[in-house]
Amino acid sequence: MKINANLIRPGNILEHNNRQWAVLKIQLIQPGKGGAFIQVEMRDVRTGTKTNERWRTADTVEKLQVEEKDVTFLFGDDDAVTFMDSETFEQFSVPRDVIGEPGAFLQDGMPCTVDLIEGSPVAVTLPDKVVMTVVEADPVVKGQTAASSYKPGILENGARVLIPPFVEAGTKIVVNTADATYVERAKD
Repeated sequence: MKINANLIRPGNILEHNNRQWAVLKIQLIQPGKGGAFIQVEMRDVRTGTKTNERWRTADTVEKLQVEEKDVTFLFGDDDAVTFMDSETFEQFSVPRDVIGEPGAFLQDGMPCTVDLIEGSPVAVTLPDKVVMTVVEADPVVKGQTAASSYKPGILENGARVLIPPFVEAGTKIVVNTADATYVERAKD
């Protein structure tokens, strides 16, 4: 199915140069002169090699139809994570590099979606946002109260994220799983 390049999202599977690619990250770049374009970081589904590709926003790309399975995260180790199929209750493992950086936000019992091509997992999609606890936050520097000043913080999973000055250690926050960014303070 052909789609415009500006509709590419992380987790999509694309056909490009007769190979299948899983989209890891996208970035919309709007230069001062000329048209906007999409920078896409992709991983080859079969070999695991990564590449970056650029398309103009009006270009079309081939998005592959994949079988989606609703799964529940059970546990993980350094090399793989184990999921349970929500319908058949079968357990299966997926290599950690298929998930990529968002894998750090997996939590026990988290519902996820696994994309399969010919029965082999090619991408895992986590919920857009998760609630995490800040375990370490730098103190606020006096006078540094500009609206856009953020400070570094460390979450319970070890991920680093920029947080607003009013967030302190022990605070639960909502984090975007795709790019590990602060969204808002969690509501109890």
